[in-house]
Amino acid sequence: MGSENFGLWLFFIASLQFFIRTQCTIVGITYVREPSVKGAVCLDGSPPAYHLSEGLGAGVNNWLIQLEGGGWCSDVKTCVLRRDTRLGSSKAMATELAFSGLLSNQREFNPDFYNWNRIKIRYCDGSSFTGDVEAVDPATNLHFRGARIFRAVIDDLLAKGMKNAKNAIISGCSAGGLGSILHCDTFKSLLPPTTKVKCVSDAGYFVNVKDVSGARHIEEFFSDIVATHGSARNLPVQCTSKMKPELCFFPQNVIQLVRTPIFIVNAAYDSWQVRNILVPGVADPRHIWNDCKNDIKNCSSIQLETLQDFRDKFLNALNGFGHPSSRGLFIDSCYAHCQTEMQETWLRADSPEISNTPIAKAIGDWFFDRSVFQKIDCPYPCNPTCHNRIF
Repeated sequence: MGSENFGLWLFFIASLQFFIRTQCTIVGITYVREPSVKGAVCLDGSPPAYHLSEGLGAGVNNWLIQLEGGGWCSDVKTCVLRRDTRLGSSKAMATELAFSGLLSNQREFNPDFYNWNRIKIRYCDGSSFTGDVEAVDPATNLHFRGARIFRAVIDDLLAKGMKNAKNAIISGCSAGGLGSILHCDTFKSLLPPTTKVKCVSDAGYFVNVKDVSGARHIEEFFSDIVATHGSARNLPVQCTSKMKPELCFFPQNVIQLVRTPIFIVNAAYDSWQVRNILVPGVADPRHIWNDCKNDIKNCSSIQLETLQDFRDKFLNALNGFGHPSSRGLFIDSCYAHCQTEMQETWLRADSPEISNTPIAKAIGDWFFDRSVFQKIDCPYPCNPTCHNRIF
């Protein structure tokens, strides 16, 4: 390594360490070794896990739970590949995590929730916490128990004081954001009726649209997930009684059934959805979209038209969301995925804004009933505050 590159590397490491010291909190892991629900285990049979940063002062009876994201596994082959990683085994998880964004314990960076009990539930089931299959194939040792993990961790937290919660939020990013929608009402039902409960989904509003080749790739993928994990029994019966279970894995078909107040944070040009729903690899064998998917600034005029059409379909999928004051929307025009967990997009001087409002303020005002926030940004590239992903 040349001296110039080595100097840049040292600068990067120093900058990262400074960021962690000043904007993050390091939180240790807790394993649920004796779960309240029999068989609540990760894909490999290891115990569920979470990270808890305890609340202080006025926030000691307030709880904010974040469901970790990380995609899904849709069949035995992909679940075996996942089984021995951090997304399938608590044995492979880091024993410490850096909390920032909505999990930050610093008032400057998280003014409304900094002193709450803040928890990240680790994701090791591959089904957005919906799976429930009793049988275990000894050849693979795969356990499909996501729904049991969710209940076991919540029970563990209730025993640690959440049963006395005054305020509570269940949130999540990506696959965890989908989980926070699907488990929103269940979470509320497990808490005292006096607890103020609301839900937040970040980048979890996955839409059922055709890819650029005209195939319904994501619908087939979700169908395989639901079948493999036995998820149907943990999806809203009001939905599964009317349509195929895999369609009830899409928020657009269940959001109108959610009774608990909920806030949706999503990029209209969600980078994961563009890369995996609109233009999955199988739909672009000649890699025509690679440069565009890696950096939206590289998109051709024709590709931008396709992205604008995707945005239109995404907004149409929000039609069932409605506009009651109990619900919130922050749909920006960024090329991004998961914006509440990172400090730079949650609350910082240069964070993304809609109507001069960053995500942290929009959600805080909504939760504490200070004001209603239901905003949809203008089309790309109108918002100069966006932090667009570059891959």
